[in-house]
Amino acid sequence: MARHNEIGEIGEDLAKNYLVQQGYTILTTNYRYLKAEIDIIAQKGEILAIVEVKTRTSDDFGAPESFVDKKKIKRILDATNAYIDEHDLDLDVSLDIIAVLFGKEVEIEHLPNAYYYF
Repeated sequence: MARHNEIGEIGEDLAKNYLVQQGYTILTTNYRYLKAEIDIIAQKGEILAIVEVKTRTSDDFGAPESFVDKKKIKRILDATNAYIDEHDLDLDVSLDIIAVLFGKEVEIEHLPNAYYYF
């Protein structure tokens, strides 16, 4: 497995643990719909969190969350709608990013409703 894939998996594991510590229930991971993948789908109360995890080993080329582009957002939205329809859910949706940065220390930043900034 390529090193960047291993780092990505570690980042997703850290993000899942972070969400659980914050009171979320993990419903599924790596949900696929057509060409889209949602890294983590979690629930806290009446909020369905659709979480894109971005992991980087440095921020030399920008913050991890800056690597989510409009094309990726469109795919995630399509997958989100499919998941909601598939599970007949009636919840508020939060489109989140969890940025994981491996530097001197591991930094985890949760950006709820992150797509509103695009």
